[in-house]
Amino acid sequence: MSVLVLALVAGAVIGLALGALGGGGSVLAVPALIYLLGFTPAAATTASLIIVTATSTTALYAHTRDGNVAWKTGALFAAAGIVPAFLTGAVAGRLPQAVLTAAFALIAALAALRMLRPSAAEPPRRIRAGKAAGVGAGLGAVTGLLGVGGGFLAVPALVGVLGLRMRQAVGTSLLVITVNALAALAARTGTGLHWEVIGPFTGAAILGAWDGKRLAAKISGTTLQKIFAGLLLAVAAFMLADVIV
Repeated sequence: MSVLVLALVAGAVIGLALGALGGGGSVLAVPALIYLLGFTPAAATTASLIIVTATSTTALYAHTRDGNVAWKTGALFAAAGIVPAFLTGAVAGRLPQAVLTAAFALIAALAALRMLRPSAAEPPRRIRAGKAAGVGAGLGAVTGLLGVGGGFLAVPALVGVLGLRMRQAVGTSLLVITVNALAALAARTGTGLHWEVIGPFTGAAILGAWDGKRLAAKISGTTLQKIFAGLLLAVAAFMLADVIV
């Protein structure tokens, strides 16, 4: 199978997951780029940031149109992650490939466990600026280092720490993810990229996200999350085994 076809198929599957689950789907982008398309871990995390930025911006437009973005809250939360995202983005290219791969596998496993955990409604709570800044900085650091959007981390934080409603948290998380990804990309401008692969991959992911929304209307969210969480755990185990062996 040609590289172009693989890029289109992988992008479509990841976009499908993003559209159906609203977050977490981009975690599959890095292993797809490494194991299917032959990218190094550093190049894969950079390419993933481009894919995440494009897909998040597209989804952000849709959520803005529906009035589900808390701009002031999201901007403050995102601001805390800009510097960490830039710094870890600059460091990522200098880390050993095994370290990046292992760290990514752990984040993928965390995302899977988060999806398997039953979601409960968060009671209203007082917003603590220090805690919000700390969580925002941590999310920025993860995005910059590993090239993941971090929606599986951002949404619970926006609900639990900042007290947003779930629908509003999903929309606002896209703003945070977009800002963090752009900050991380600014630190990686010198990285050589294969645009002939990234372009089709990104386009297929954006189109797949729209199909994912339709899929979500036909299959229960709990079932989708369990299927995707199982896939993520398998990917995480494979990546850890690859590092160890």
